Amino acid sequence: MTHHVILGAGPAGVIAAETIRKLNPLDAITIIGDEPEPAYSRMAIPYLLMGNINEAGTYLRKSATHFDDLKIKVRVAHVQSVHAATKTVVLDGGETVVFDTLLVATGSRPVTPPIPGIKSDGVHRCWTLADARAIAALAQPGARVLQLGAGFIGCIIMEALAARGVKLSVVEMGDRMVPRMMGPTAGGMIRDWCETKGVEVFTSTKVESIEPGTPLTVRLSNGKTMQADLVISAAGVRPAIGFLENSGITCLLGVLTDEHLQTNVPGVFAAGDCAEAFDKVSGKMIVSAIQPNAAEQARIAATNMVAYARGRAAHAELKGVTQINVLDTLGLISASFGDWQGVPGGEHVELTDKLAGRHLSLQFKDDVLVGCNSVGWTEHVGVMRGLVEGQVKLGRWKDVLQRDPTLLMEAYLACAQGQGDWSGAQDERRR
Repeated sequence: MTHHVILGAGPAGVIAAETIRKLNPLDAITIIGDEPEPAYSRMAIPYLLMGNINEAGTYLRKSATHFDDLKIKVRVAHVQSVHAATKTVVLDGGETVVFDTLLVATGSRPVTPPIPGIKSDGVHRCWTLADARAIAALAQPGARVLQLGAGFIGCIIMEALAARGVKLSVVEMGDRMVPRMMGPTAGGMIRDWCETKGVEVFTSTKVESIEPGTPLTVRLSNGKTMQADLVISAAGVRPAIGFLENSGITCLLGVLTDEHLQTNVPGVFAAGDCAEAFDKVSGKMIVSAIQPNAAEQARIAATNMVAYARGRAAHAELKGVTQINVLDTLGLISASFGDWQGVPGGEHVELTDKLAGRHLSLQFKDDVLVGCNSVGWTEHVGVMRGLVEGQVKLGRWKDVLQRDPTLLMEAYLACAQGQGDWSGAQDERRR
């Protein structure tokens, strides 16, 4: 009997296991996760902290017998190493698990910045259910909370903390909030918005040290010293692939995969936040740590794992991985798609109305929209994604958008949906 082993019990691992079972009712499937709780979604943790759901609400599958019913074995263990040559996984304690196919779906791990005192009592990450419990105990109304990091994940955590009624300060070493998602204007607008909501924001600032105690004493690079009842480290994440060293599986930033999500080792696949896959918009290999991409990669990898086990060539292909981020920061919606910083030789147009809290930046390569930033333009989010992901040729609509970037819907209908050439009508309307 073929044995499919899946490392990681997050969304990618769970969807892959279910896909394998759907395609093959008899093969053995084992999921190995390193947390004692049932498989859950990390993206649900902020809603847990807000009080919108309980812990069971974070679980990926609601039935306690879901995996048993599917005859999927779930184990709680830490993976020490993988040996591709012998098709074995070594667990803590030295136990080995033999596989016929393997999926690496171990996701990401929070980065721990090299700050003196970062491991003091009262300093927590916000990544696991155990972290959420610790934060909930300390983040009571009126508590002084300092958050290190204002990236995408940091802003989501910030939303949850603000809902708990804490006195919140955020420190970001970049010159703006969400610097890996937003340009200077957009990132600055998000900062300004947070400050109007009562959040103290320090950009271009580092945490230099954290002194243990109750409260904690935090020294910043701007010369300020702050007292905090809770410090949250949200300094970013990186793929959790350290156990693959000397495995024979090629890794760069993440686990390197082909269009079938297969690694350099036949029968070994990767999916989700730990996988490095091809982005059709940028033409680069990227790690895209968002759940929709993880789910799609998991289905494709699982389909090809079953094909490999049956002696068939991989046939399911990843169509591409587009960088997609839509963020709600204390009620302000922002979005970033594709190459939002632009490409060499490209063109761009920008429209900003700070009083209205609206900003739109479009990046073009020839007549294709390759990336965009938006703040406050909620009606255009789906259209922006469709144009960027679809690599839609805009023709003369590119010139129309450069004159008025708010006409994205009309451009999409005309160029992607074939609903006529609206550009002439728009030109007439301006006369």
